[in-house]
Amino acid sequence: MLKTLFITGTDTDAGKTVFTTALAAYLQKYRPQQSLGIMKPIQSGVGDRQLYQKLFSLSQSETEITPLYFQAPLAPPLAAAKENREIDLGVVWQTFTQLQQSRDFLLVEALGGLGSPVTDEFTVADLAGEWRLPTVLVVPVRLGAISQAVASVALAKQAKVQLLGIILNCCSEMTPEQIADWAPVDTIESFTHIPVLGCLPYLENPEDLDKLAQIASDLELEKLFN
Repeated sequence: MLKTLFITGTDTDAGKTVFTTALAAYLQKYRPQQSLGIMKPIQSGVGDRQLYQKLFSLSQSETEITPLYFQAPLAPPLAAAKENREIDLGVVWQTFTQLQQSRDFLLVEALGGLGSPVTDEFTVADLAGEWRLPTVLVVPVRLGAISQAVASVALAKQAKVQLLGIILNCCSEMTPEQIADWAPVDTIESFTHIPVLGCLPYLENPEDLDKLAQIASDLELEKLFN
């Protein structure tokens, strides 16, 4: 049974946080007997760590949610350099394994996209591949979505990432016709050979846990959990 899920995207602001919060809301509502952990291995600038602490009762410290934190909202190697610090992935791995052993289910949200640098020589795709993390790719619905999906899946395969599926995400209000035109499921699946598990609608209030749980329940999550 799937115990850990790595959520990455095609780039920054693809919708990783929306999917992570929706999945967490779903798990806490429909599987309350299972203990949940959420992790953002590295964070640069204010953002996801604070949101997860606000929305969910995780029984986790700040450093257990985000083992490495940098002030500048930049790629980690650049943010770390501004603080004269190094990126110690050993600290991240230690926190990850502790959470994985103590929780029934662990959601790990990546930083940036699959090609984003984690260190000067290591990308998000490298981390997902070497740590053997079952992964979902979030693709924002917009012109260019097909190209972004194809390129990201190619990078994932090169890094030997265990890619379970693709989630489409509407970053703004869209009609069904726009979604079908910009992110046609059949075309994306045909080129990537990865199943599209559903589409997240645009949310005016991305902190509404009941709504988040509902939209997650409309996705093909059985392909992840079974």
